[in-house]
Amino acid sequence: MLRPMTKTTDVLLDGLAFPEGPRWREGKLWFSDMHDQCVKTVDLDGRCEEVVRVENDPSGLGWLPDGRLLVVSMRDRRLLCLDRDGLREVADLSKVAPFHCNDMVTDARGRSYIGNFGFDFTTGEKPRTTTLALVTPDGNVRVVADDLSFPNGTVITPDGRTLIVGESFGSRLTAFDVAEDGSLSNRRVWAQLEKAVPDGICLDAENAIWVASPMSGEVLRVREGGEVTERIRVATQAIACMLGGPSRTTLFVCTSESLTAEECRAKRSAKIEVVEVSVPGAGLP
Repeated sequence: MLRPMTKTTDVLLDGLAFPEGPRWREGKLWFSDMHDQCVKTVDLDGRCEEVVRVENDPSGLGWLPDGRLLVVSMRDRRLLCLDRDGLREVADLSKVAPFHCNDMVTDARGRSYIGNFGFDFTTGEKPRTTTLALVTPDGNVRVVADDLSFPNGTVITPDGRTLIVGESFGSRLTAFDVAEDGSLSNRRVWAQLEKAVPDGICLDAENAIWVASPMSGEVLRVREGGEVTERIRVATQAIACMLGGPSRTTLFVCTSESLTAEECRAKRSAKIEVVEVSVPGAGLP
């Protein structure tokens, strides 16, 4: 049975352009302020710092085993790595991604699964399915899944054996088995969602997934099969979410009232909001 919608969020940080790709690491929330073209961090006291600027809009974040930051550069469809001397290209995905790249998840070996829009929905272009790419730390790129409807937020289970991706324009979460070489197989619908458009997602220790749904203005906790056990409303649009904090029970929610770059930069009304939940985060990211 669906739990009552009693929880509300508190604002941790405001004045942002468009926060995306939240990740909890080393006592801070890392995120891409996409339309401010900058990767940033914020601690639990709301102190924000800039990490690096990405001129073609940052999105998904991850880390190599040695701790170096990986950043998806959206508009030029590249994966970048932050070295001591600055950003360098790990891989060019333009041959496998027909339009902007977006979110990703990086596994324990430093292999990154990266989605892309597939088409320019902002101009009314006809929708088409697209690919999910795998990039190895040495820069090798290959397609590991196709026919996906806007692959977006992605998680990997703690055992590393299952990858689940949100298909935004399919209103579903889709699961794959992960092979030793990173290949994906046994595609199946993990959960079909009603009225929700999955964007950023995160996994908890009971194998449920928190889903940010911009169009319905909420984050919802979903079990395999589609049962929604909890909903938390936000005032605007929920873009992405991440479980973090000392016990990984703080749910961070990236919110924005606008989507276009021009409006986001002009208003700077986007926020990082927080709420405590009962089940801690698990797996990756």
